[in-house]
Amino acid sequence: MSSPRMLRGLLSFSSMTMVSRVLGLVRDQVISTQFGANAVTDAFWVAFRVPNFLRRLFAEGSFATAFVPVFTQVKETRPHGDLRELMARVAGTLGGVLLVVTALALIFAPQLALLFSSGVAADPAKQGLLIDLFRLTFPFLLFVSLTALAGGALNSFQKFAMPALTPVILNLCMIAGALWLAPRLGGTPEKQILALGWAVLAAGVLQLLFQLPALRGIDLLTLPRWGWNHPDVRRVMTLMVPTLFGSSVAQINLMLDTVIAARLADGSQSWLSLADRFLELPLGVFGVALGTVILPALARHHVKTDGEGFSDALDWGLRMTLLIAVPAMLGLLLLAQPLIATLFQYREFTAFDTRMTALSVYGLSVGLPAFALLKVVLPAFYSRQDTRTPVRAGVVALVANMVFNFALLAVLYQWMVPDELKAQGVMRALAGVPGLHLALGIASALSSYLNLALLWYWLGRTGVYRRRPGWGGYVLRLLLACAAMVAVLLALLHWLPDFDGMGKWERGGSLALLVGGGGLTYLLAMLAMGFRPRDLRGR
Repeated sequence: MSSPRMLRGLLSFSSMTMVSRVLGLVRDQVISTQFGANAVTDAFWVAFRVPNFLRRLFAEGSFATAFVPVFTQVKETRPHGDLRELMARVAGTLGGVLLVVTALALIFAPQLALLFSSGVAADPAKQGLLIDLFRLTFPFLLFVSLTALAGGALNSFQKFAMPALTPVILNLCMIAGALWLAPRLGGTPEKQILALGWAVLAAGVLQLLFQLPALRGIDLLTLPRWGWNHPDVRRVMTLMVPTLFGSSVAQINLMLDTVIAARLADGSQSWLSLADRFLELPLGVFGVALGTVILPALARHHVKTDGEGFSDALDWGLRMTLLIAVPAMLGLLLLAQPLIATLFQYREFTAFDTRMTALSVYGLSVGLPAFALLKVVLPAFYSRQDTRTPVRAGVVALVANMVFNFALLAVLYQWMVPDELKAQGVMRALAGVPGLHLALGIASALSSYLNLALLWYWLGRTGVYRRRPGWGGYVLRLLLACAAMVAVLLALLHWLPDFDGMGKWERGGSLALLVGGGGLTYLLAMLAMGFRPRDLRGR
C-alpha cells in the first residue's frame, strides 16, 4: 500500500475513531456527573476494565497482530475459498476458547472481586455489587473479540471505516444506561450502577451484529467451525502466544496498576479511568489508527519482498505519529485541569476530583509519544511474523513498570503521608491519602519509553528500516512549532481566570480559546516553516 493510500485509510479510520472517542468523552462525562468518583463508581470501572483489558490483550492486541499477517498472506497467495475456511476456523476456535474463559470468569467472580476490590471490600453489600458487575460485563469479552476478528478481516480489505465506527455502539449504550435505565433500577447508587453493566452486555451483542453485513459484503460471513488443528489456525496461535506480552505491555501495566490502585484511596480507579480516556483520544484517533492501517501494508510489502516499500511505509508512520503525539503530550500537560473541569466538574464530580484526575493525566501524558510510537514500531516486527523480539522487550518493560510503581509510591509515601497516619500501618496509610495514584501514571510512561528504546535498538539491528532524508529538518520544525504553541498556551492561561470559579458556558468558551489558540499556533508555525499537507502523502 503506497503512502497516499495509507493516508486515505488513516483518514477514514481516524475520522470514525474520532466520533467514537468524542462519544467516549461524553459517556465518561455522563457517568461522572451522574455517579461521581467514589467506591461504587470504582466498582463499575474495575468490572469493566478487566474484560476490556482481556479484549485488548486477546482480540485487539495479540490476536490482531497474529491474525492479520496470516490472513493477508492467505488473501494474497491463495484462493478465496481458503480465506473463507480460515475465517470460519478462526472464529470457531477463538469463540470456543473465549466461551470457556467467560464461563470461568462467571464462576470465579467472587475471587476476581476479592483481587480487584478497593473501597468496596469493607462493605459486604458493595463487595456483592462488584461480583454482580463482573457477571454482567464479562460476556462482553466474547462478543467484542469476535467483533475484532471481523474488523481485522475488513481492515485487510482496506475497509477501515466500519470497524472504527463500531465502538460508538458501546458508548451510546452506556450513555443510555446511565441516563435512562439507571433511574428505573432503584433509588440507591448500588442498584443504579448495575445499569452500566447491562449496557456493556447489550453493547457487546450489538457490536458483533453491526459487523456482519460488512463481512457478507466481502463474502466472509461463514458459520464458525472448530479448527484447533487447522494448519493456518495453528500458525495464528503460534504467533499469538508470544505477542500476548509484546503487543499488550501497556494494557498489562494498566491492569497491574488497577490491582495497586485498589489499595489506594476511594476514587483512584475512577480518576485513573478518566485520565486514560484523555490519552485514548489522541492515541486512538492517530496512534491505534496508524498501527491498524500500517500493519496490512507492512505485511503485504514483506510477502512481496519489497524492502524499500516496507521501509518507506514505516518511515511515513513514524513521522505521522510524532506530528500528532508531541503537541498532544504538551497540550495535555498544560490543559489537563481546564479540560477536566470543563467536561466533568458538575453535580457529583467535584473540584477535588478534577485535581486528582489531573494528576493521573500528568503522569500518563508524559508517555504519550512512546505509547503512540509503539503502535507503529510493533507492526514492523509482527508483519514479518517476528514475535520473539517484542516479547523480550515487553517482559523487560513489564518488570520495570512494577519496579517504577513501587519506587515512586515509596517516594510519594514518604513525602505525602503524615507521620500519624504512617503509624496506623502501610495499607491504611495508602488508602487514607489521595494523590498517590500519580506514581502509577509516571511508572507506565517510563516503562513505555524503555519498551520503545529496546524495540528501536533491535529494529536497527535487523536492517529492515532505512531512515529517509530530511529527518533533522522535520524534527527541528516540529520542536519550534511546539515551542510556539506552548508559549501561546502559557500566555492564555496566565490571562484567563481560574476555571474553578467559572460557570459552565464560560468554561467552555475559555477551553475553546485555549485549544483553538494552541492548535492554530502549531499549524501556522508548521506552515510558516515550510510544512505542507502534501508532505503527509510521503513518496
